[in-house]
Amino acid sequence: MPETTNTLRLQVSTADAPPPSWAYSQGIVANGFLFTAGQTPHDPVTDETVGISIEEQTTRTMQNLAAVLAAHGLDFSHVVKASVHLHHPGRDAAGFNAIYEQFMVKPYPARTTVGSFLGDFLVEIDVVAVVPPVEPAS
Repeated sequence: MPETTNTLRLQVSTADAPPPSWAYSQGIVANGFLFTAGQTPHDPVTDETVGISIEEQTTRTMQNLAAVLAAHGLDFSHVVKASVHLHHPGRDAAGFNAIYEQFMVKPYPARTTVGSFLGDFLVEIDVVAVVPPVEPAS
C-alpha cells in the first residue's frame, strides 16, 4: 500500500518485490511520475537470486518491476523510460532483449543499456512510469 512521506512525494512499496536492503524506496511518485528503484532477479521472500541465465534473471527482474508498478495501479504500458544494467552486455544483450520485449508495450519506452559490475547477478533495471491524472468526480 502506498505510504505518504510528504506532500510532494508518495512512497510505493510492496511485499511482491524484494524489500530495500539499504536507504532507498522501491518506488517514489512525484510530479506525475513513478520512479522505481533498480530491481534485480532476487526472490521477494528469500532474497535469493533466481536463475542462472540472463533470460531467467530478466524474467524475475521484470516480475519485480511489475509488482512495484502494480502497487500504484500501473503496468508496463505506463513506462516511458528504462535504465538497464547488464553484467555482460556483449554476451547477454540478445537474451535480455528477447525477454524484455515480452513484458514491455509498444511503442517501447526510451531506454539506456550499460555494462555494470553487478556482483553475483546479471541484470538490474529501473523505470520511470507516467501516472495518469485522476479524473475529477462528477
